[in-house]
Amino acid sequence: MARPINLRQIEIFKAVIEHGTVSRAAEIMAISQPAASKLLVHLEADTELNLFDRQKGRLIPTPVTLQLYQEVDMIFASVKEVEIAVRSIKQDFLGRLSVGIIPALADKYVQSATTAFMQANPRVHCSIQPLASQWVAESLRIRQIDLGIMMTKLSDPGIEAEVLSEDNLVCIMPKGHDLSFKRQIEPQDLNGHAFISFKADSLIGQKVETVLDRYAIRVDKIVTAHSSTTLRQFVVAGQGIALVHPFFVADIADQLVIRPFEPELTVQLFMYHATGARNIDLIQSYMSFCRTEAALAADMVRAGP
Repeated sequence: MARPINLRQIEIFKAVIEHGTVSRAAEIMAISQPAASKLLVHLEADTELNLFDRQKGRLIPTPVTLQLYQEVDMIFASVKEVEIAVRSIKQDFLGRLSVGIIPALADKYVQSATTAFMQANPRVHCSIQPLASQWVAESLRIRQIDLGIMMTKLSDPGIEAEVLSEDNLVCIMPKGHDLSFKRQIEPQDLNGHAFISFKADSLIGQKVETVLDRYAIRVDKIVTAHSSTTLRQFVVAGQGIALVHPFFVADIADQLVIRPFEPELTVQLFMYHATGARNIDLIQSYMSFCRTEAALAADMVRAGP
């Protein structure tokens, strides 16, 4: 019973047809001439086809040889197409970056970092997805996003973390507010004032509620905001005051009054990515622009009125 033919036999057969001699085919395939001749003999035995007439040391292709070569050539052309497709898929796969961020950050800060990243990586498709913290974490674990930015601290052996910033919440108020003359705001100063808060289940919302309860402060909560954009718009419009992360107001520091708050309410921002991420170079590039924007945001708040 004939043995199955193997790829090496087909490769030497193709090389002999295309280069004319066994010696040249052996050279192309980086094997010895005897090894090449043996492969051809085995191919003829395994296919039970007379592929070459041997005349005075030369191999003369038979009609069936040319027919087989056409089939082999089409197969190799298809393999080349697969290789091209694989390269294209890999390039497309590695040329994408998906970032998950908490909604509070889906504003000027992330816009600036993303714009700088895209200018440095013009051929990369970047997707920004506002997600609640639990979904940022889950999306990282199942590799639906490449990078996550949030305030929640994760402990997962498959995820690497970096502290992007560590800042104290600041008190923001409209210009001309009754408290604007104070250089520092304390809990008792908030008593009775119109107050704009984040959701109670958010990290900042929890910190604010804790300090208000500790000092028995009663504020007039007129709005509960789900995003930093909504919250700061109400403050700029003169509707109330708020305690926020300085990043949330860095780009509009000239439109309101920003004051430090005591006691300090410290909030960390973390950047996360999966260990061994496929496109780690793009992830690290984006992270570098986030660090730059974080430093700029901190400077803008410090330089505010």
